[in-house]
Order: sequence, then structure tokens, then C-alpha cells
Amino acid sequence: MEVWLFALGSAAIIYISRKSLTSPQSHGFYRFLAWECILGLFALNVKFWIDKPLAWNQLIAWTLLFASFIPLGFGVHFLRTRGKAVEKRESDPSLLAFEKTTQLVTSGIYKYIRHPLYCSLLLLTWGIFFKHITLTVVTLAVTATVFLVLTAKADEAECTRFFGSQYQDYMKRSKMFIPYVF
Repeated sequence: MEVWLFALGSAAIIYISRKSLTSPQSHGFYRFLAWECILGLFALNVKFWIDKPLAWNQLIAWTLLFASFIPLGFGVHFLRTRGKAVEKRESDPSLLAFEKTTQLVTSGIYKYIRHPLYCSLLLLTWGIFFKHITLTVVTLAVTATVFLVLTAKADEAECTRFFGSQYQDYMKRSKMFIPYVF
């Protein structure tokens, strides 16, 4: 079952990422690799999803998994309501619909962190990690984390090209993933 889950999930991720896969320097390319690692984690740990629900690792896992919805919800909301998305942004056709913003969003959750959606994926990654810890799971979680940091760095380079010094100033006032920390 886990192999089929991974295969079907990978097909969906490839479809969503199809435009980014032709541009290995884009944030979408690194995001694709992170998504594949996260899917691998899920496929490996799905059989342990509700195993021993009150065990310490499950409590941490569920806390992180539920917490992942917070930056995701706020991030998407503020991009949609304040980002002035357009149908097509000439500078990068591989952007997903909600990423095609023309206005730099620096309010709400974006006042504190530049990448709430990647923060959400980090919380998801480590939430899945705690479901059942093995050496393979550790390797995939660390690899997903590295790819998410690379995704954020590539995204920042793209945003700097699009928004210019306005984005560079914003980077000085905000953190990547964790308010006031990192």
C-alpha cells in the first residue's frame, strides 16, 4: 500500500510542479524535492498514524501537525487578500496561482516571518517524523528540511528580482520561519 500511496502522490506532485521541474534554480524545483521527501515520510509512517495515541512521540506529532495549519491558513489568507495576484506574472510562469502576487505582503503573519507556507511544511515534516522514528525517517526529515531552506532561499532570490530593494528591506525586518528567531 505504501508504494502505491507514494506513486500516486508523486504523480500528483509532478503534475503540480511540472513547470518548475524545467527550472532547477527555481524555488518550485526545491519545493518539489521537499514535497517528495514529505510524501516519503508519510508513506513510511502512515501505518503508525494512530498507533499508541497517547505515547510521547504521538503527542508531539499531533501538536506539530495541528500547528502546521496555523501558518498555512494565515499565509494563504494574506497572500490572497493583500498580494494582488494576477492571472499571469510574466517574470515566472512556473508560479502557482496564489504565488502570482504583484504586491509585497508584509502584514499579518508576513510581518513576522517571510515564509509561513514553508514554515507549515516544516511543521508537517517534523510532525510526520515523530509518528515513528527510524534512521530512514530521520534522513528524510532532515533532507526535507534542507530542501525547504533551499526553497526559501530560492524564493527570496526570485522575490528580490521581482520586488527589488523593497524585498531586501523586508528581509531585514522579518525572519524566515520562526518569529524573532530564524
